[in-house]
Amino acid sequence: MSEKVTGKVFDLKLFKRLMTYIRAYRYQFLFSTLSVLILAALAAIYPILLRDIVDDFIVNKNAKQLLNFSLILLGVKLLEVLFQFFYIFFTNWLGQHIIKDIRTQLFDRMLRFKMQYFNTSPVGKLVTRVVSDTETIASIFGQGLFVIISDLLIMLVTISVMFWMDWSLALIVIAVLPIVVYATKIFQVKIKATFQDVRNQIANLNSFVQERVSGMRIVQLVTREHIEYEKFVQINDKHKKAHVRTVSYYSIFFPIVEILSSITLGVVVWYGGLKAAVAGEDMLGTIASFIVMTNSLFRPLRQIADKFNTLQMGMVAAERVFNVLDLEAEEIDTGKFESKSLVGNICFDNVKFSYIKDEPVLKGISFNVKQGETVAVVGATGAGKSTIINLLNRFYNIDSGVIKIDDRNINEYRLETLRDQIGVVLQDVFLFSDTILNNITLNNKTISLEEVREAAKKIGIHDFIMSLPNDYHYNVKERGSMLSVGQRQLIAFLRVYVSKPAILILDEATSSIDAQSEKLIQKATDTLTKNRTSIVIAHRLATVKKADKIIVLERGEIVEQGTHKELLKQKGYYSKLYEIQFVTALAS
Repeated sequence: MSEKVTGKVFDLKLFKRLMTYIRAYRYQFLFSTLSVLILAALAAIYPILLRDIVDDFIVNKNAKQLLNFSLILLGVKLLEVLFQFFYIFFTNWLGQHIIKDIRTQLFDRMLRFKMQYFNTSPVGKLVTRVVSDTETIASIFGQGLFVIISDLLIMLVTISVMFWMDWSLALIVIAVLPIVVYATKIFQVKIKATFQDVRNQIANLNSFVQERVSGMRIVQLVTREHIEYEKFVQINDKHKKAHVRTVSYYSIFFPIVEILSSITLGVVVWYGGLKAAVAGEDMLGTIASFIVMTNSLFRPLRQIADKFNTLQMGMVAAERVFNVLDLEAEEIDTGKFESKSLVGNICFDNVKFSYIKDEPVLKGISFNVKQGETVAVVGATGAGKSTIINLLNRFYNIDSGVIKIDDRNINEYRLETLRDQIGVVLQDVFLFSDTILNNITLNNKTISLEEVREAAKKIGIHDFIMSLPNDYHYNVKERGSMLSVGQRQLIAFLRVYVSKPAILILDEATSSIDAQSEKLIQKATDTLTKNRTSIVIAHRLATVKKADKIIVLERGEIVEQGTHKELLKQKGYYSKLYEIQFVTALAS
């Protein structure tokens, strides 16, 4: 998946797009903005009160007024704490609600992506976009945007108060600011690239770890632990170096700001003291206020640099998320026709298809499946058998030819209507980390437990389920790891059976299972295919003897068609393949 990076310090167009998500929470946004304005106003009142307290009451030893103004000063601080609470709470509340909306939109969009997209996109990177990147976007509001606005307002107010109190001291402070601003600009440019690098390395780590954990069985079977460890060390080292570069920029920038702040304070105190000593001006309160204001001015400057980079990191994450949202990978459903019940007649007419251009998988195949028929498709690996399933479910669009169901082009059907009527049992059964019941019904509330029980009895697996702890409420764990291959297969059969499809597809449904499970699956197959249009894809020819018709595929072309007996009489490809498997079975 390509990563588009603008290279800009701040992308205004991207920011405007992000701000559109605030519309649903405009009142919370307005209250957060109001809190920022009040905090800026309180930042101006505090140094003025401090100067008056020092000059008018401490120097003049006016204890009564000192107490009154000290209480006012305390009240200002309490107000500041209160609105600081509102500001922190609502900005973070706003951030979490916005990323909830973005994350929901992103996941909803991904649910409708073409299957081809998932075949070419690493799972770890997609997980990073949905989870990690969206969480980083929240920092734009909780730690970036409003903090920057608040600090800028405080700085503006502070500078104004400085000039109002003493323009000469204000000029001393202001004279240092260009240096800090210049250092900040360089820091922002440098840190953006490192932040992008950090996010890329996190995505690489996620992808690598997720793939290796999922494929740990293979890693250990072929003893690749050491090799995978070395690869992980390399990727982890790149991640570390990206973070270290970030830390190095911070470790250079912040000491520079602190040094400049200390120098400025020293000059302010010296010059203010000199004015008081030489000119006899009453400068004690002003100097005290300037010390407070100088700290208030430089602290936001440092924070702005820090928070601006937090904002940038969030913007980088937003850019990556929006790249996924903007992908033209969604399955476009142009079909309008709806049917709650299909008859089940299937027609492939000169269908040509290729996953990769100029590398055909199907080379103009034609066949018909009548209502209630069971048609088997056999052939060597790579012959194009499973491709038929993908095309029938419209996971991919054909290059040429026509696929019809009930004499209607499948492109005319709404995708939901089409796929609801096609039940598929795959060789590699996927079960969610949930109960057996939920894996069967897929959380369809219209299917009751009693219906599932009755269906299980007809299929012949009720006794097996009842033997498990908590029977139908037994949690199969991630990918159904608590069940055997055959048991997972039986659950898949029951899942399809309760959905009552008009068309049934079995893809290598009896491969890689034990003899006992095969008997149960054969019974389930007979139950499922009875009076239902069925396409059975199989390597093991013994499982397709009863099929009404057998289609033999070789390199994307139909080389033979007929019943089991007819094909054996032809002494062709099927006959030779059957003899090889028969001899192999006898030998074992």
